Amino acid sequence: MATSSSDWQESFVAKNLIALGYNAWSNYLAGGRGAVICSLNLPQLNIAGETFRTHYVVRSRLAAFLNAWLAFPDTVILNHHHMNGHILQAVDSYNPETDLVLLLESGAQAAFLYLRALPISPPRSYEAVCQARDEFCLKELNATGLEQSGIGLNF
Repeated sequence: MATSSSDWQESFVAKNLIALGYNAWSNYLAGGRGAVICSLNLPQLNIAGETFRTHYVVRSRLAAFLNAWLAFPDTVILNHHHMNGHILQAVDSYNPETDLVLLLESGAQAAFLYLRALPISPPRSYEAVCQARDEFCLKELNATGLEQSGIGLNF
């Protein structure tokens, strides 16, 4: 049985919910409202498996981005009723503490996903990633025998 594109998109979001939420919240804190853009066209393979490039486009630059991206001759947006105005309206009205706006590119197709009332909120995703990163860094520092105080780490 073939998997529909919406089933595949739901599966992708479910598997990557914390990373998507982290990207949405950290960029919202840095620049305000916007949309997470994820391209599945050039996955990178590393020790963690396949990873995908994500970008965040702030609202003030989103209209120009959409005009350029969706006007590209090879890009077809799925669900044609979701055009630029609808996407911009979603970005203007979403609740960054519970929702995120995602544009997902796969091949020559682009899908607009307005993810509402996420089971793990973007702020909680951000906290989880930061906590895991901090725990990993502390374990690495302890393993090297270095004292924890006075060492600055940049990420």
